[in-house]
Amino acid sequence: MVKRKIVWSHRANIKLFEILDFYAERNKSNAYSKKLYKKFKKELSLLIKQPEIGTKTDMESVRGLIVEEFILFYEFTSEMIIVHSVWDCRQNPDDFRIK
Repeated sequence: MVKRKIVWSHRANIKLFEILDFYAERNKSNAYSKKLYKKFKKELSLLIKQPEIGTKTDMESVRGLIVEEFILFYEFTSEMIIVHSVWDCRQNPDDFRIK
């Protein structure tokens, strides 16, 4: 069995950076941003062995993994976990896009 690899899409990388940057600016410290990033990585590592633990979405093959106030939208293959987007659930839902 091949170990799955976590791959962040361009959109997911941008959203992740925006979220981490927001907290670093707001808190005048990187401490919470680092903690949040570690939490994301830890939760995503669970998907390597159990990729179906995320909640199914309306989009076929896309699932959502809830991490605190965020949802990591992803899909998986036998070789990869592809993170499509990171969504802060406190944002305006009209701005929501997965892919």
